[in-house]
Amino acid sequence: MADIAVLGSGGFGLALAILCCKAGHDVTVWSKFQDEIDAIKRAGELKAKLPGVKIPKKIKLTTDITCVKGKDMIIIGIPTAFARSVCEDAAQYIDKDTIVVNTAKGLENGTLKTMSTVTEESFPNNKIAILTGPSHAEELARGIPTTVTVASNDREVSYYVQNALSGNNFRVYVNDDVIGCEIGGSLKNVIALAAGVCDGLGLGDNTKAALMTRGIKEIATLGVVMGANRDTFYGLSGIGDLIVTCCSMHSRNRRAGILIGQGVSPEEAVQRVGTVEGYGCTKNAWELSKKLGVEMPITDQLAKILFEGMPAKMSISALMARPSKNETENDFLGVKK
Repeated sequence: MADIAVLGSGGFGLALAILCCKAGHDVTVWSKFQDEIDAIKRAGELKAKLPGVKIPKKIKLTTDITCVKGKDMIIIGIPTAFARSVCEDAAQYIDKDTIVVNTAKGLENGTLKTMSTVTEESFPNNKIAILTGPSHAEELARGIPTTVTVASNDREVSYYVQNALSGNNFRVYVNDDVIGCEIGGSLKNVIALAAGVCDGLGLGDNTKAALMTRGIKEIATLGVVMGANRDTFYGLSGIGDLIVTCCSMHSRNRRAGILIGQGVSPEEAVQRVGTVEGYGCTKNAWELSKKLGVEMPITDQLAKILFEGMPAKMSISALMARPSKNETENDFLGVKK
């Protein structure tokens, strides 16, 4: 049995807390918001995000960040924009032997750093891992069979997390490609937002299939330039997470995209849906692609919709009008164009 703290009492943080509790671990959930903790205590559930899912009474709930003291593992379940500040608050209390597992998917605003880099900078003396893959909180919390990936620069840390979290309905695979898992898990939100726009425009299955297929292509292209293994993007943290996020109504990215495709402004769509990680990640990925000289046409067009006021229909036309090319981007002799 491990002593685990989950930082973040949103849907995914609570889903992981429930999973850990059912696995026999001692679990504490921290939140910055006292009203959210009080609501959970009153109702025995988080009605706003996980209605009908009872939170085991054995799970301790607190707003005291010193709860990280003496833990075997802490799991970061904080949105990307707030991850660094929470990590830095916790860092002054954490033991050096505590394993830190990050679940946030995105790039840091301004620095364009991955969340593992943010976590490593915040906890320089601790072992770090990331947990990613196709895992909606609404299903995870209800025990629906789910598979994810854990990645760390220390394989023994990955094995520890795998053994601690795996259960009858939660299967954890180990992957050594930290950057690939992160880029796949982060940028799939961008493509899912674009897929939602297509749905909102009333386009068909053909369009979404093309978007998803070319989307994973540009995600992988960026990832490889950053040092990732291309095969990672055909696994759970790549195509797996892309499928579930593009196709499910649990996906806030897809729901926000649908509203935008229907004519709602991007700002209002995000406000209606709540946390939409793909919104900020689109801007960050757009900037990163230009910085690294990587062509990412879907990301480019979505950024113009979100931040430059381009009508969604025009972006589809722009993508369809791009110059013809070989799908593998090699000529018939196998020479890179």
